[in-house]
Amino acid sequence: MYAGLWRILPGPWWVRVLILLVLIAAVLYGLLFYVFPWVSQFVNPQEVTVTLPAASTPTPSS
Repeated sequence: MYAGLWRILPGPWWVRVLILLVLIAAVLYGLLFYVFPWVSQFVNPQEVTVTLPAASTPTPSS
């Protein structure tokens, strides 16, 4: 798959790398600003607080 993508991109290797970096940035932008906020509406994390019981609280050593 990656070799096929590399072959269809135009230009020398440094232009291909630049195009791939722009494509990766566009995908990350789309995920962060469109996909993840949309998915967060459906994911309802529970508020969980983890505390240590009083008996197992470590004592400071001197």
